[in-house]
Amino acid sequence: MKQPVRYYWGTDHLRILLGNRTDPRIKMLYYIEFVVLIGMATIMLFRAFSLEGDWLHLVAGSGILLLYALAGYRFLSRMLFREELSVSSAGITHIVSTPFSSRRRSFSWEKMGSLHYRGHEEKTDHPLKGGCFDYFGFDTQERLIQNLHHDGNLSFRYGDEEIRFARGIYSWHAEDLIRMIRLYAGNALVLGDEWKDLMREMNWQKGD
Repeated sequence: MKQPVRYYWGTDHLRILLGNRTDPRIKMLYYIEFVVLIGMATIMLFRAFSLEGDWLHLVAGSGILLLYALAGYRFLSRMLFREELSVSSAGITHIVSTPFSSRRRSFSWEKMGSLHYRGHEEKTDHPLKGGCFDYFGFDTQERLIQNLHHDGNLSFRYGDEEIRFARGIYSWHAEDLIRMIRLYAGNALVLGDEWKDLMREMNWQKGD
């Protein structure tokens, strides 16, 4: 179950913990990949015992160790991925961390373009979607692959670069997130045109 977005108020900044909001189906794919890689490494390990020659044992052992390390690294990096934001009157800092690395990027309000909500962007439907021949769920698989490579639901331009963040943050979290950020940013945070419809839709749903 996904944890709620958490807000921590400081004297001069707001810390927003987005956590890891990876779709459960995507996490299942990570588990499957981990099991497959470990299985391959284990099979290679048993086969290595039948090899003759010290150099063959060395080569096989190095390959097996590398495969185990790769499986553990990819699995832990994805499952223990964490994302957070630090907001101040000067700008916003995006922080991504795993057990093996941490990346922090700061952006000033003056140089930021409009903030956009991307959500799940439009995808061309598979030709078999909704038909009686889509026995294998091709359209569902394509959408799952799209989610697997999704970089984030919020974005803005910073110079010539598009910055995307907030994986798994959907419209029902977006309103609170934007209101909290605006407490520090004020009018420095410029929203894209799509926010007007989003805010109207969310307010209508709350009043329903």
